[in-house]
Amino acid sequence: MRNELAMNVEARLEQLWSAASESVPEWLPMRYVGWLPLAYEVAARFRPQGRGRSNLYLVLLDYSDSRPEPHGVYVGATRYRPAQRFDQHKAGIRAAGSVLKRGLEVLTGPVLHLQRIPRAEAAEIEQGLAEALRAAGLFVQGGH
Repeated sequence: MRNELAMNVEARLEQLWSAASESVPEWLPMRYVGWLPLAYEVAARFRPQGRGRSNLYLVLLDYSDSRPEPHGVYVGATRYRPAQRFDQHKAGIRAAGSVLKRGLEVLTGPVLHLQRIPRAEAAEIEQGLAEALRAAGLFVQGGH
C-alpha cells in the first residue's frame, strides 16, 4: 500500500479492522501515516547492547488543527509496557502534555527491537532517536 493515496489506505485499513480485528497484530497502526516507513528506517539504526527492564515507545500525535503535517511523534522510555504507559499519559499520570492532549495511539512497530533494554541505554537511545527523527524532518516531542 506504499505510495497509495491516503484515502485509499484509510479505507483499506478500515476494512481490515472490521473484518479481522481479532487477528490484527498490536504493532499495526490504526491509521495511515505517510512518514511511518521513515520512522522504521530511522529506529532501525539503533541497536541495544544489553537486556534490562526499560522500553522505548513512540506515540502518534495529532496536530491537524495547527500544523501543515497533521501528525507528530512523541519519543519516550519507560519501565512499563508501551501501551500501559500510553494509558497512563492519557489518564494524566506523569503525563507529557503533548501526549495527554494530542496522543492518538502507540506506534509499536518501529521500536519493537528496543524493548527490555537497560535503563541507562534506554535514556541514551531515547534522546538519540528523538534527534534522528527530527533530523529526518519529523515533528518530535519528548526524547529528554
